[in-house]
Amino acid sequence: MPQERILVVDDEEPVRAVAAALLERSGYAVTTTESAEDALTRLQQDPDYDLVLSDIMMPGTDGLTLLDHICADHPGLPVVMFSAVNDAYVVTNAFRRGSIDYLLKPFERSELDSVVMRAIEHGRLRKQNTIYRQNLESIVSARTGRLRSTMQDLERSYDITLEAMGDALDLRDQETEGHSKRVTAYAITLAQAMGLDSEELRIIARGAFLHDIGKIATPDNILLKPGRLTSDEMAIMKQHCERGYEMVRKIPFLREAAEIVYAHQEQFDGSGYPRGLRGEEIPLGARVFAIADTLDAMTSDRPYRRGTTFAAARDEIVRCAGTQFDPQIVELFLAIPHKTWRELRAATIRSS
Repeated sequence: MPQERILVVDDEEPVRAVAAALLERSGYAVTTTESAEDALTRLQQDPDYDLVLSDIMMPGTDGLTLLDHICADHPGLPVVMFSAVNDAYVVTNAFRRGSIDYLLKPFERSELDSVVMRAIEHGRLRKQNTIYRQNLESIVSARTGRLRSTMQDLERSYDITLEAMGDALDLRDQETEGHSKRVTAYAITLAQAMGLDSEELRIIARGAFLHDIGKIATPDNILLKPGRLTSDEMAIMKQHCERGYEMVRKIPFLREAAEIVYAHQEQFDGSGYPRGLRGEEIPLGARVFAIADTLDAMTSDRPYRRGTTFAAARDEIVRCAGTQFDPQIVELFLAIPHKTWRELRAATIRSS
């Protein structure tokens, strides 16, 4: 198998050297360049790269402008941006302009390997999908089975992009870092205990992972406020459910997951928001999520308190059965041992 080729763009020689050494140790063929202008010249002469890794802040043409040129001139080539700047606006802007992922400097080898592997896979699938679209009639008639498999792979690449969006949210609100991954793992486990089929599990997983996506539109002075919110600030914060729904429902394969995003703050007795839904008016996935969300919130450390035990969280969930939570789902939750939740939490931390 030929080596995957990666172009690293950074104006700092030590950063280029470290990135090249780590990537070459992982088996990639690496070319480095110190400017966006040089990178564009190289791509014009030899566009056969599998990935571009580019810094954002560089003299002359910056990394985001380089990203624009690559997306326009080499649309099948994936780009991962990296920077020492931990700023939600910069991260979101990079994704909007076509970046596959985002790395904070300095990065570790395992983190770099994981991001590079996902990005190259995403690029491979995107190229493959383009080829299939160009030859759609012959593919449908001659290779229906293979087309189905390819579309499943493409959907998996969408999920990779969703994970990158979730990581961007974690960068913005570090108080709840890793929350989306943990609550998704908990919700899937609970949904499996209910005997839901694979399609329902996928919907719940995506809805759980994206439940707070609407907070991208919440001002920093409210989202990151250390003290209690005023009534006006709380009203703005509560808008994240509907804003997230409006963002997600426009994506066809996320339309059902969007209902979980919309209803994830509803409560079984009708006292939640934004619509005050009651009982089975609340989508099943949102009722499952409510228990998973509370389990993670109570057992996670916050700057102002230590996380409690899973046993204490279990007692609180039992106490709120019939008010905050669907009592039938609570019964299924009680049948799952504490060890399962502890193992899931440890696994999500290791994979972060």
